[in-house]
Amino acid sequence: MTEVELWSRETRAQRACAALVKNGFDAVYVKTAEEAADLVMQFVKPGMKLGFGGSMTIKTLGIQDKATQAGAQVLDHNKPGLGAEEKLDILRSQLTCDVFICSANAVTMKGEMLNIDGNGNRVAALTFGPKKNVVVAGANKVVADVDEAWERIEASAAPMNNKRLARPNPCVKAGQCMNCQEPTRICRVYQIIKRRPSLSDYTVILVGEDLGY
Repeated sequence: MTEVELWSRETRAQRACAALVKNGFDAVYVKTAEEAADLVMQFVKPGMKLGFGGSMTIKTLGIQDKATQAGAQVLDHNKPGLGAEEKLDILRSQLTCDVFICSANAVTMKGEMLNIDGNGNRVAALTFGPKKNVVVAGANKVVADVDEAWERIEASAAPMNNKRLARPNPCVKAGQCMNCQEPTRICRVYQIIKRRPSLSDYTVILVGEDLGY
């Protein structure tokens, strides 16, 4: 990546950070994924219950393994071998955890966060419940405004997540959201967070690298 490209990323991310702060969030820009992981781990203490939103960004940072090593209790609803009721119990317990850690599908330079969810567990936790929310987003997710955010989600995040989850939905063949009516559709709940939810403690970390979808 050229110096000019790095400048562009950092400038856009820092503008988004300033807008997030104006909208009531604690927000910070870091250059690398390693710095982001170190910052996330500052909020993790032994004995804490941690919830996760099924994020490829957080998986890349290795937060679950780091948290387990730090003595925290990881509430992992994707743990192999879980039954349907066990998974549902974990999803519900994440709503009242000590720290909920995930990414966003898009962050605008106006300080807004946009997400699409299937079950609604991630967007619910991002609205109210956990004692602390930590959101990490790569520079690839910083967009100009809400319209560009939806375009990004439909052209990139949604089809790539469908492919990752091996869902037989039209977007996997088209490479673009088709607004399908399939029972296997994962895009069901659409969320825009324009200001920090009044009773939520939030930290948003924007990273100068591409992370997740």
